[in-house]
Amino acid sequence: MAKRDYYEVLGVPKGASKDDIKKAYRKLAIKYHPDKNQGNKEAEEKFKEATEAYEVLSDEKKKQAYDQFGFAGVEGMSGGAHDYSSVYRDFEDIFGDFGGIFDSFFGGGRRRGSHGNSRNRGADLRYNLNIPFKDAVFGTKVQISYSRHVSCPSCHGSGAESGGGRKVCPTCGGSGQVRRSSGFFSIASACPTCGGDGFIIDNPCKMCHGTGVVQKTQKIKVTIPPGIESGKRINIPSQGDVGPNGGPAGDLYVYINVEPHKYFERDGADLYCVIPVSFTQAALGAEIQVETIEGKKVKLKVPSGTQNGKILRLRGEGVPYLHNAHKRGDMYIKLQVDIPRRLSSKAKALLKELSELEGNSGTPKPVPLSELR
Repeated sequence: MAKRDYYEVLGVPKGASKDDIKKAYRKLAIKYHPDKNQGNKEAEEKFKEATEAYEVLSDEKKKQAYDQFGFAGVEGMSGGAHDYSSVYRDFEDIFGDFGGIFDSFFGGGRRRGSHGNSRNRGADLRYNLNIPFKDAVFGTKVQISYSRHVSCPSCHGSGAESGGGRKVCPTCGGSGQVRRSSGFFSIASACPTCGGDGFIIDNPCKMCHGTGVVQKTQKIKVTIPPGIESGKRINIPSQGDVGPNGGPAGDLYVYINVEPHKYFERDGADLYCVIPVSFTQAALGAEIQVETIEGKKVKLKVPSGTQNGKILRLRGEGVPYLHNAHKRGDMYIKLQVDIPRRLSSKAKALLKELSELEGNSGTPKPVPLSELR
């Protein structure tokens, strides 16, 4: 069977970056890995084919030779396209920057026990917090209550009953990993005896059942910065779950949802509202008072001849910038000309006189669309 073009194998264009090539290979390697497709010869061949393509295209020198001369250009280079040693020298490293995907397929091979490089970190937690519109504008402090894992008070996080202790796992020798062969390379996975911890407990703590953690409800104060918007999150370090067997705590992420305001809408740092003005105020012009989000009253001049929907601006009366509370956006006021539904006989007479002065009779001409934009 004739070889396929390496770029075609990985599904990337000829000018693909090194990162794109790596991502494409990672996707195929996970899909066709022998451990996921035991006994499937077709999957095994596709895995080898993708690996061969990656071995060449991930090496600048080999890639250049292949781009210029095709398969013939890489046949004699350190074993050519069949030299997988550089790819499998540390297979985990190929997947190291993809957030533990390698772990999920191969049983947690990157996990380290007590004798490894790091302890098991606790889980991050999420808390959804609703806050009033004005609190999001000016900032506030909110006390929240939530449940998290904390260190067991009985065993102080060790997981062992008083007088008991830990001993090195006899299966993995304390490394937390076991290795097994899979075709032409070796894969590390979490030890089945200790679960990757590297030790076992002879007499587990009765309160936490050997995990070293228990559930607890706690209250903390969260500082809401001025100018925060819905969807933003506040990170509170080390307030998530404590890790098992003395591992460090994860973080708490507070996600903000801002409740709507009765009169104001927000667009970034700017505020928008609608203010009604009378027919005579719009026609003759007026000076009105507008209430800002802070509750103070500001004078606003309505020009004579104002049309319905005209927007006026008050500088610096908007929302503080999230990372610069000394700077604020603007407040935009949309004027809504209020046409009275009921008129007194005197008002009707005056308006009728005005209509006659304006000569409002006959068929009105349409307004050009360009004047409405």
